[in-house]
Amino acid sequence: MELIRGLHNLRDRHRGCVATIGNFDGVHLGHRKVLAQVKAKAAALGLPSVAIIFEPQPREFFGGDKVPPRLTRFDEKVRLLAAEGVDRVLCLTFNTRLRNLSAEAFIDELLLQGLAVKHFVVGDDFRFGCDRRGDFDMLCEAGERHGFSVANTATFAIADERVSSTRIRAALQRNDFDLAEHLLGWRYAVTGRVMHGQKLGRQLGVPTANVRMHRHPCPLRGVFAVHAHFDGQRLAGVCNVGMRPTVHGRQPVLEVHLLDYHGEEIYGRLMRVEFLHFIRDERAFDGLDALKAQIETDIEHVRAWFDRAGRD
Repeated sequence: MELIRGLHNLRDRHRGCVATIGNFDGVHLGHRKVLAQVKAKAAALGLPSVAIIFEPQPREFFGGDKVPPRLTRFDEKVRLLAAEGVDRVLCLTFNTRLRNLSAEAFIDELLLQGLAVKHFVVGDDFRFGCDRRGDFDMLCEAGERHGFSVANTATFAIADERVSSTRIRAALQRNDFDLAEHLLGWRYAVTGRVMHGQKLGRQLGVPTANVRMHRHPCPLRGVFAVHAHFDGQRLAGVCNVGMRPTVHGRQPVLEVHLLDYHGEEIYGRLMRVEFLHFIRDERAFDGLDALKAQIETDIEHVRAWFDRAGRD
């Protein structure tokens, strides 16, 4: 799969394709249905398939208090799109210029001059261009004038409800990992590099791997039983996601204590933390001794859960 960063990196060889566009946060089963539709049409026309995404995502660009946490970071999203067999991913930088681009210019610069799209798959509620003036009907009219076809995406529902990133976030916030997995098609996980932290866990006798989340917070908060994947290993662990109120933390962190791990240092390693079971909410404790006692209790609860679940 080829990753193209920005319109300015499009070349003549990229012209002529079947494309779709969206945030693709989570690359869930609904997204996979759309991608299958794109790939089938691309195969029928003998053209490459293209998924167009944004970085940052539009709601992140506009900011405010209602920016939802991401299900997948950029690199994880690209990996999942590649796994679905998309030929190319075009990542558009969502900035002031793109935000102010008229709907007509959006069609001309992206679909016509940039990609020379032959077939475009979008939702019939898709809006684009400055002030969201462009819509499905405008795309169909442009297609008739310029020789490309437009199709709406096939809605995918589970339990009579549309599969969406919003629905998955709601499931995760209820700690319903089974439903989230059912909608995603994969067990929810966060992937990042293990970074140096304050080493508070080491001071308390329970060293942790601090997984970098960059600027994108996790949709979860609390303490969880997890599997940590790195260097071809899968290890059981206890994970805390949150602000660490006992030590007056200012930024959300994701830290994992690996049960019974006595290997070498893992700083800089890429770790995938897979969430299995909710243990408790995060809360402040009266000092480090109380925090240490609670961590030891959490470890006991996680070990007991793994024993009951028959996992290792």
